[in-house]
Amino acid sequence: MRRYPVCTMMLLLFLLVLLPRENFGHARGALQQPVPYGDSVIGKDAVPVLVSAQFSFTEGASVDRQGNVFFTDQPNNRIWKYSTDGKLSVFLEPAGRSNGMYFDKKGNLVSCADEHEEMWSISPKGKVKVLIKEYQGKHLNGPNDLWIDSKGGIYFTDPYYQRDWWERKGPEISGEKVYYLPKGKQEPVPVAEDLLKPNGIVGTPNGQTLYVADIKANKTYKYHIMPDGMLADKQLFVNQGSDGMTLDNHGNVYLTGNGVTVYNPQGEKILHIPVPAKWTANICFGGKDKSILFITASESLFILPTLVKGVE
Repeated sequence: MRRYPVCTMMLLLFLLVLLPRENFGHARGALQQPVPYGDSVIGKDAVPVLVSAQFSFTEGASVDRQGNVFFTDQPNNRIWKYSTDGKLSVFLEPAGRSNGMYFDKKGNLVSCADEHEEMWSISPKGKVKVLIKEYQGKHLNGPNDLWIDSKGGIYFTDPYYQRDWWERKGPEISGEKVYYLPKGKQEPVPVAEDLLKPNGIVGTPNGQTLYVADIKANKTYKYHIMPDGMLADKQLFVNQGSDGMTLDNHGNVYLTGNGVTVYNPQGEKILHIPVPAKWTANICFGGKDKSILFITASESLFILPTLVKGVE
């Protein structure tokens, strides 16, 4: 047996005791940034700060390249903008009863416009282009939330929520599914058909993992994204559903509903952020350096400075 000098053995013991355990799991791969815990996500005394409570129901928080945040007031049929200099203004009215939104690489705001079960692309000047009108000749249930991959393909959830502004009283399509619209195509393809009511959705920056919340089952799943955009290897991520969701630069997943709950990439709960509202619907990181968490909750918009950054 090979013998090691005493100083070498002491150094090894020192490393085993003091270094975080998760660091050893990546010895054969690329170095990764340590996953922060709750006190590294937000400051010790940080709490959500109210920006405004003049809305009926806020949703669809999304950030552009400059850090301006856009969100919807769906019952009042408006899309609002909160600029990096703190100014609040109406961006688009009427807005197709927009719900979830996400910016594409060209700066267009892609919106789940469920007034007529459509998907819109809205230019920076407010010009609307309809991307999706139907699926196999039938109306979609009502596109709810979306995420756009690096290829320009759109993943979106299509649950059925009866809206006051609809004349129809039931769905035309069997099942509530997750769809994928490849760039340049006009009809989406179902990629997940076994969920009860898919809602929140977000993907990782490397385009390999998609998180989807089944809000009715109160679960969030993760999928492996295949090269053709299809989904594989469905795994339970956490036993919690979500309305909207987002990610930070450490891979932490932010779920909404009862405030904001943060899970690390392993599915361990690291933080719960209470929000003084009946329901937290959506979130995104905004501001010039993407370090401010914007929270749409019932009639209100809140902001919360963080110690991490968004990746959308």
